[in-house]
Amino acid sequence: MLRTVFAFLLARLLPCLFACLCPSISWAAPAQEPVQVWLDPGFLSYHFEEGNFRQDNWGFGVGVFVSPEHGFVGGSFINSNDERSHYGGYHWRPLQWGNTAGFNVRAGLAFVLVDGYSNTNNGHWFPAILPTLTAEYGHFGANLSLAVNPENGTALGLQLRLRVW
Repeated sequence: MLRTVFAFLLARLLPCLFACLCPSISWAAPAQEPVQVWLDPGFLSYHFEEGNFRQDNWGFGVGVFVSPEHGFVGGSFINSNDERSHYGGYHWRPLQWGNTAGFNVRAGLAFVLVDGYSNTNNGHWFPAILPTLTAEYGHFGANLSLAVNPENGTALGLQLRLRVW
């Protein structure tokens, strides 16, 4: 119950927090760049360290991008330790390459709060900053993210995405 309340408050308060901390960001999407909504079925992960890690981290996630550079993400998945995790945060993608024939590549950072890892903060929420690389073509996309954790190892995550709006 407490996790549900925290996730609800996070989803409501995070945009307000970023609006206060970053007043120069335009939160209204320009007419030529409508808001985009992306859905994903979780992550596939590759761990660089030896261990008994789950590689298929299925779940459900959503990303709402108010402009090509600024988006809000959230979801739930079965993490690499076979435990349920939730996440919510801000995805900033300032670097862009391409945009030829509808193919676009962007790089940036995801600032997220994550829970559910019993070996990190006893399963409670903790902050993470993930370098990201995004490729999009029409209604299909993919995110690559790098999770670096000195205590629990480094993992590369692949998130396949479908644009629904």
